[in-house]
Amino acid sequence: MYAVIRTGGKQYRVSQGDTLQVETINADAGDSIEFDQVLMVGEGEQVRIGTPLVEGSKVTATVRSHGRGDKVEIIKFRRRKHHMKRMGHRQNYTEVEITGITG
Repeated sequence: MYAVIRTGGKQYRVSQGDTLQVETINADAGDSIEFDQVLMVGEGEQVRIGTPLVEGSKVTATVRSHGRGDKVEIIKFRRRKHHMKRMGHRQNYTEVEITGITG
C-alpha cells in the first residue's frame, strides 16, 4: 500500500518502511508524528483519490534525525564590470521513517 502526502509545501509518494527527508518538523528524534494531509491512498487497482484530501486517512512516521543538506552555491557574475558575488545555502531537513498507512 502506498500514499501521497503533503508536507512542507511538497508532495511525497510513500509506502511503509520508506525513509525520506522532509522540511524541518518541530519534533525530537524518536518521536512519532502523523501526516493527516493525505492526497491519495492505494494498492494495485484500488486507489482512492481525495478532493483534495482523503477523509479518515493518515500516515504515521517516526523521526530519525535532523540535519542540513548539501551546500548549494549561488554565483552572480557581471562580465567586464569587476562584479562577482558568491553565496551559499544549506537547507535544514528532518529525516523520517514511515511506520504505517491507514485509510
